[in-house]
Amino acid sequence: MKRRIWGAAAMAVAGALALAACSTGATPSASKPVTLKLVVADYGTGPSSTSSTYWQGIATAFHKKNPSISVKVTAINWNDFDTQVQTMVQNKQYPDITEGDYFSTYAQEGLLYSAKQVLSDPGNLLPAFKNQGTYQGTQYGLPFTTSSRTLFYNKKLFTQARISSAPTTWADVQSDAAKITGLGKIGFGLPLGAEEAQAESLLWMLGNGGNYQTSSGKYDIDSAANIQTFEFLTKLVNAGDTEPNPATKDRTPLWQQFAQGQIGMINASPALVPIIKTAGVLTDSDWTSVPIAGKNGALTKTLGVCDNVAAFKSNGHEAQIKKFLDFAYQDKYQIQFDKEYDLLPATSTAAKALESDAIFGPFLKALPNSVQYPSDTAWPQLKTKIQQTIGTTLTSDPKSVLGQLQQAANAG
Repeated sequence: MKRRIWGAAAMAVAGALALAACSTGATPSASKPVTLKLVVADYGTGPSSTSSTYWQGIATAFHKKNPSISVKVTAINWNDFDTQVQTMVQNKQYPDITEGDYFSTYAQEGLLYSAKQVLSDPGNLLPAFKNQGTYQGTQYGLPFTTSSRTLFYNKKLFTQARISSAPTTWADVQSDAAKITGLGKIGFGLPLGAEEAQAESLLWMLGNGGNYQTSSGKYDIDSAANIQTFEFLTKLVNAGDTEPNPATKDRTPLWQQFAQGQIGMINASPALVPIIKTAGVLTDSDWTSVPIAGKNGALTKTLGVCDNVAAFKSNGHEAQIKKFLDFAYQDKYQIQFDKEYDLLPATSTAAKALESDAIFGPFLKALPNSVQYPSDTAWPQLKTKIQQTIGTTLTSDPKSVLGQLQQAANAG
């Protein structure tokens, strides 16, 4: 997932993809030197950032223990990751392992190993994300890093506005946002721009009993509950209690504004914490996070996001992939990644090791009951359309906009 969170300009895949011509599907001898092609999402600013450094550290340590297996790491900016992996697959320049987002299309095309083929203990993966990683009854997507969402609020601004408690209902949000706006600040940060509009939208849908799909997996984007949700958000925007033009505002800039003390409330993941610390404006006592406010009360469920590892069959490296993934999924590497990026682990053992952590604990507590994005093959294109258009519900008829998205879901 990047923390889905972050974005920058697209960039070219670094380096040539070795051994593409050797994609015969035959399993090589265990003693024959093999180079695994690992393609990962860059969670920082580019391949020279710590995303690449993190994976290269694992690759180097793994090679020392397994001299016949090398791992070539290619890091791709998060916003361009899916497109570039799709291009590799279309050109039959297959990676061996990807760590990023989608897997379902590749599973549908028969390109992937199952989780049990390439991981010794797939049962240690967090069960909350098993269905999200499953296609037609088999798990192909292996969560590597996860995240959940809570409501962050600025306690200092709440005190100045004479607000005595955290909001739990939409009415509270509306009232509190108006009071904070009266201080000359932004009451509620509402990022419905392209960076992660699908996440912000789902959090508000959940608050009214809605979702992108029904419990049976049928798309229900233009439900009465979802229409009502966006009608409420339109009122919040028209009252001037959010930033101007939320449809064009991305999450990362708004998180930065919150860290600067300019926003009273915002929905966010643990990834906001290092932004707050780096800004150096808010002390630990100036902010906190609580369950997200819903229409009639605080949510008992929230959005849970994971980024998946997918293992490709085309190069015939099943045994080598399994050795590497068993190595990479060790708790020490899970925890290292989470500490560097303020994300959450994807294994039960690493989660247990962090459950008492002051920062991670509340978010980990929310994971077992979290709600995930759809995982069917229609979702990748639909997500892009949601990112591009759902913000227009605030300036036009929500029923019409959501109806168009429903048509796109049905067509997918």
